[in-house]
Amino acid sequence: MDTNAPVLIGADTLEALVANIFRASGCDAAEAGRISHHLLGANLAGHDSHGVVRVPRYVEWQKAGYVVAGQQAEIVTDGGAFAVLDAKWGFGQTVAPQATALGIERAQQHGTAIIALRNAGHIGRVGAYSEQAIAAGLISIHFVNVAGSVLVAPFGGTERRFSTAPFSVGVPTDPPVVLDFATSRVAEGKVLVASNGGKALPADALIEPDGTLSGDPHTLYGEYEQVGPRSPSNGLGAIRAFGEHKGSGLAFMCELLAGAFTGGGCSGPVDARGRIANGMLSIFISPRHFGTEAAFRQTAEDYVAWVKSCQPDTPGGEVLAPGEPEARLRAERLKNGVPLQPDTWESIIRCARSLGVTVPN
Repeated sequence: MDTNAPVLIGADTLEALVANIFRASGCDAAEAGRISHHLLGANLAGHDSHGVVRVPRYVEWQKAGYVVAGQQAEIVTDGGAFAVLDAKWGFGQTVAPQATALGIERAQQHGTAIIALRNAGHIGRVGAYSEQAIAAGLISIHFVNVAGSVLVAPFGGTERRFSTAPFSVGVPTDPPVVLDFATSRVAEGKVLVASNGGKALPADALIEPDGTLSGDPHTLYGEYEQVGPRSPSNGLGAIRAFGEHKGSGLAFMCELLAGAFTGGGCSGPVDARGRIANGMLSIFISPRHFGTEAAFRQTAEDYVAWVKSCQPDTPGGEVLAPGEPEARLRAERLKNGVPLQPDTWESIIRCARSLGVTVPN
């Protein structure tokens, strides 16, 4: 019997358990449901690094006061087609959808909108906010950083300077096109998943202080127990940027736009506050207001079909558009259950029981 084989948990069961955990940790039912639905959504899309593996860490952050339940983002600058919002350390799954909803509302009014969000708790899978805009018929572009989180070495260096600095673009075609990735070689959550016995990291995903490339999570986390918390502050190495100078350059821009420009701060130098926070600069565009919606959709959808018609590089292969793998995996996991590594599932069980939450058999 393979003790490392994934445990399959029904989507509804997992969503209910996670919601109960956050209700027990002090969130109201609505917020607990938002957090649970978003984390599960990341797992369903195959972004396990941003899914329920985060539950114990979120609870730890809440207990430490690093993230605060019941917060609403406050508009601190309002220029109509642009606004700056301060999340006041609220849960990202509450404040980021709120910021996106405001951007949608303003773009539908003005044709375009730019929304700057600062001081947000971890907002999770950024593609979810592109999908939120797509549902309203809008194009959206999202630059994200993590203030106070230095994990990634810039191109040509070994020391941490960037956060994982995610970037996402959503285009409302049929089917929709959603680009969503961390500018690091791998997301920190993928290192977390690998440390829990999940999918192994590429051998060159991390870098040691002496420049040696590594795929060992201990490079980032240092020593850790098989089941238990992980802290990047315990490791001496760094994650690498993807695509050499190109990913490093995009990470740089995410830090400047989502961090410095929003007023939430860049990844570093790290101060003594002990908490991290997401910043997000979002641009929303309404094709209807530009008078090009019908032609845009037709041209875009024809182009997607043409790209997908490319001859595969392997027999039986297929060229996929951004967002297609997630959509297919979502349908599969809703039907068959969400696979979790045993160590991840055990960590969630321990977290639940520590809060007095009953775990389903």
